[in-house]
Amino acid sequence: QVQLVESGGGLVQAGGSLRLSCVASGTIFRINTMGWYRQAPGKQREFLARLTSGGSPNYADSVKGRFTISRDNAKNTVYLQMNSLKPEDTAVYYCHGREASYPYSEYWGQGTQVTVTS
Repeated sequence: QVQLVESGGGLVQAGGSLRLSCVASGTIFRINTMGWYRQAPGKQREFLARLTSGGSPNYADSVKGRFTISRDNAKNTVYLQMNSLKPEDTAVYYCHGREASYPYSEYWGQGTQVTVTS
């Protein structure tokens, strides 16, 4: 089992920045892909960014150029640096992890709220 715990959400004005963190624990050696999603009220969960071991990061078009995903393997932590935030970025942000081999289990954090005011 893998546990993911996000932190770093909060209230920020439009144009501001936040950095989210996701600390992984448990059988993390099975995880090769870590990413971030968000869900706004009344909307489906939306992919934002992912980072696969040994690969290049992938981003959704809606955040490309504004958000940056990174990881610190020594701290078992994945980050999402969010710049130039907009009110439409307001959502609950979730950390996601997926195992590299069968059964390719997926794990989610509990979410952290990000609110961007205009």
